[in-house]
Amino acid sequence: MTAIHEFQSIYWVDTPHGEGIAILMIDYGIHQNTIWVVADKNDGRVRHYDSNDIKLSINNTIHLNDTKR
Repeated sequence: MTAIHEFQSIYWVDTPHGEGIAILMIDYGIHQNTIWVVADKNDGRVRHYDSNDIKLSINNTIHLNDTKR
């Protein structure tokens, strides 16, 4: 069963193409990795990434990698 989760908060992620904002996740079930749909910071292109290809770059809730604190 496929599930789609649209993010209500802004999540900045690092991708193979640079930094972007995660828009939604698509979960195809236990036999495939989750797909992240990300808007590129530089050109606005929307791309799909396997969950192994991205990492959370800033999380304002827990101040992950917050250089201002």
